[in-house]
Parts: sequence; structure tokens; C-alpha cells
Amino acid sequence: MIEDAADHGLILGENGKLYDTKKGESLPDDVNPMPMMGQSDLAKRGEPTTADVLPNHVARYWDMVAYADRTPVTVIGETGLLRDKPGFEVQFMTRTSCLNDAVSHDLPSVLMPVRGHWKISWDSGETTLAPGDTMSIPEGMQHTVTPSMTGEAALYRVLATQDPAGLTWIPKS
Repeated sequence: MIEDAADHGLILGENGKLYDTKKGESLPDDVNPMPMMGQSDLAKRGEPTTADVLPNHVARYWDMVAYADRTPVTVIGETGLLRDKPGFEVQFMTRTSCLNDAVSHDLPSVLMPVRGHWKISWDSGETTLAPGDTMSIPEGMQHTVTPSMTGEAALYRVLATQDPAGLTWIPKS
């Protein structure tokens, strides 16, 4: 990977900082380039198994649909399917867990449809979102989020949190 980065003008310093020579950056005199790992060093590093990765780092669509049968499910967050603390939460909702009643949030939020078309209504208007669309909702704006057609409907909602981005949450044992 270090060689591939170098082909693009990037150098990783031993201090962990990436320097872009195409932007005129260079390593400071007191910082050496990160050395390449030899085969013996690579052999010491464990490679995670599929069983290690899937339950903690992958949320499957149909599992999220099942979890969101009555209320939106938190996909990424302190108590989410994927426990992490990135400074926001990602929720998943379906037709059966949509926001028929108006809500507002203290911080901005973002809506991203996955399946179906969604009607977003607020005091002074409304719009329809389709898969691939993204809508930013300002803090404090009362709004509803409902499917605008029959059939399958699924949507991600990203909610800002007051938490600074930090280390991944580790489940309590």
C-alpha cells in the first residue's frame, strides 16, 4: 500500500501523518518515512476472520428491515447494530416505522432513501425523495417522513449528536 501511495505522490511519515508531494509537501527533517513491513512482521499480524468481521462491522439490509418493523433501528451509534461513536447516528426506517407524526431535532439531520419514494413535509412545503437523493434537515424544523407510494420503502436517517467523534464503542462483556 505504501508503494501505491507513493505512485500518487503520498508519503506516510513515521509520525503517522500523510504528506502530499504533489501539493509541495515534504517530510520534515526530523521525520523519517514509514518503513515497509517485512514478511516476518506481516506474519505476526492476525487477519480477522469472517466471523469476527460480520457481526461487528456489517449490517445486512433484510436484517435492518426486520429490526425496523415498528420503530427506526439504530444502525451506527452507541447502541446500534454497529457500535461506533463517529459524532452522529445512522438510523434505518421502513414503511412500518416511518415518521407519521411531526418531529424535529436539536441538531441537523440527513435523509437518504434506499428503496421507494418518500414524502418529506414541513410547515412551508414538501418534497419527494427517491433512492439516491439526499436531503439535509435543519435543526429545529418540524417535519414528517412517509412513503409516497405503495410497495417496499426504506430510508437512512443520519442524526448529528453532541458526542465528539471518538473510539469505536466496545460492547460490555
